[in-house]
Amino acid sequence: MMNKTIKNFIMLFVGLFICSAAIVLMINANLGLSPWDVLHQGISNKINVTIGTASILVGVIVVALDVILGENIGWGTLINMFFVGYFMDLIIFSGYIPVADNVFMGIIMLILGMIVMGFGMVMYLSSGMGSGPRDGMMLALQKKSNKPVKVIRTTMEIGALIVGCFLGGKVGIGTLITAFGLGYTIQIVYKICKFKGENVNHRFIVDDLNYMKSNLSKNIK
Repeated sequence: MMNKTIKNFIMLFVGLFICSAAIVLMINANLGLSPWDVLHQGISNKINVTIGTASILVGVIVVALDVILGENIGWGTLINMFFVGYFMDLIIFSGYIPVADNVFMGIIMLILGMIVMGFGMVMYLSSGMGSGPRDGMMLALQKKSNKPVKVIRTTMEIGALIVGCFLGGKVGIGTLITAFGLGYTIQIVYKICKFKGENVNHRFIVDDLNYMKSNLSKNIK
């Protein structure tokens, strides 16, 4: 049991690191912010906070919506909220991923970033430790609507983009490519890996709390 838990946490952190590398790839493609980062920038400009802080605020709101939609929160949900940003800073500081200096290189990096994102999501979701805020919403909406991942994800990306634009976030060609292409890319990767997110049996925080409560009650008796 303990070995399986350790293995799942390793999968979770490796998957989140891969997702973070994918985000940096798309940022360094230098073709415009992704839809969610357009939203984060718009919020940061409106309420005078950093983009990182705006990302956390959006994460908290999305998690609350996930709960309303019936999606439970796992330890991976909380870890995702904080460690993705930390891993992004670490990767950017390392300088291993270059910044594109032409459109062709930028498009290649953007496409590669979307593909890498798909594989990172498969790995960290397969850990069964709970989905991230946005991925949790994607899974919750997929269960509610029974629509394909590409439709759900694309709708989410476009929604974040529209709100971000109204708030003053900056948009580029890469923003549009990501908005319309990320959902399709993720679905293709899911098919390659034969992964179905709705079939993953996640370990939720409420389950651990109930288990601890049950053991405590037994010890008291």
